[in-house]
Amino acid sequence: MKTLYLVRHAKSSWDNANLADFDRPLNKRGQKAAPFMAKLMSENNVQVDRIISSPANRALTTAETFCEVLGYPLEKIEQRIEIYEGGINQMLQIVREIPDSCSSAMLFGHNPTMTSFANFISGEHLENIVTCGVVRIDLKTDFWQQTLMDSGKLVWYEYPKKYQ
Repeated sequence: MKTLYLVRHAKSSWDNANLADFDRPLNKRGQKAAPFMAKLMSENNVQVDRIISSPANRALTTAETFCEVLGYPLEKIEQRIEIYEGGINQMLQIVREIPDSCSSAMLFGHNPTMTSFANFISGEHLENIVTCGVVRIDLKTDFWQQTLMDSGKLVWYEYPKKYQ
């Protein structure tokens, strides 16, 4: 069995109209939510062998926060532009490329793709993964390459407002 964690980036700022979408930082709410959710993952013994993130500022900052709390080396974050630019097919390809030596992976990205991909893999119908929401999906395979539509089971969905 493989475990896939899908994380939507924490809440970002729209304050600077001159800033490209790619460069938008986390806002104050996002800066609080990311460490809160990372700590929640740590307290629930979440361990990951691979972290892959969109290189967009808000996603990468969220990933870095999780790494610091989970003890994952920042320099090992794999950045994939396809998470920012692509859709379900690109996400599926990224997951299929994870080495089988990794039993778990955490991907940091954006909506609507994160929600669509979670639903595609699990066969569930999540309406929306909120900012800094984390979905755990257990895949019914020992080989990442065999990840397909409906090949996983949604185990849980955690998000900051659930704890406020």
